[in-house]
Amino acid sequence: MLFAGKVALVTGAGSGIGKATALAFARHGASVGVLSRTAEEVEAVAKEILALGGAGLALAADVTDEASMRGAVEQLVATFGSLDVVVANAGINGVWAPIDDLKPAEWDETIAVNLRGTYLTLHLTVPFLKRAGEGAIVVVSSINGTRTFSTPGATAYAATKAAQLAMVQQLALELGKARIRVTAVCPGAIETSIDENTKQRGAGESGIPVVWPEGDIPVSDGKPGTADEVADAILFLASSKARHITGIPLWIDGGQGLLR
Repeated sequence: MLFAGKVALVTGAGSGIGKATALAFARHGASVGVLSRTAEEVEAVAKEILALGGAGLALAADVTDEASMRGAVEQLVATFGSLDVVVANAGINGVWAPIDDLKPAEWDETIAVNLRGTYLTLHLTVPFLKRAGEGAIVVVSSINGTRTFSTPGATAYAATKAAQLAMVQQLALELGKARIRVTAVCPGAIETSIDENTKQRGAGESGIPVVWPEGDIPVSDGKPGTADEVADAILFLASSKARHITGIPLWIDGGQGLLR
């Protein structure tokens, strides 16, 4: 029970990595704020947490909207009394297209969700972490933009993921004096539904053909990782077992990024 008596907020928690992380925190004793813009999804996850014997609060909010997020964070703290851990996971792949084809509105949407959403999540939760006297923040970035740059057309996405890591390293120093640790996980290929919501154009134009070694994820014979494997890493970084770790990216890609 690594998080007995602790309160955690997980954004983008309706599915995939966020859902796996919310359930993992609950299994380890935390009360969990389950946040997503889709009410049905977070309500279902909160019910799963209840079935585990845990405490979960469904929070329907848009991470790009200040008023929506402020209300959700205040509701969480009012319900559970404090906040100790924040996992900024909400994000989109957005549109992947050559830079001269990528529309300004498409660029803006990716920046808004991945970067403004991360900023608002931290902006609104850090005061409560400071009030608690210590805390942990884990930002879900990606190998794209931090370790690899070979995904055709993913300029907006890679830019947001690189910026998230810069935020983590900047804030590790800024918040260290408040005993708040800030780290990032950078997953590679993971079995989630996010790819189903990815729009890609012009991959043949912007991509660079490369012949990969057989199985481009060495430790798993080419198979993608799982959301639970990312959740386990997030739990470690947020726990007291990582009490002297801050400002670092942890790549969770089975060695994939080393081949690219």
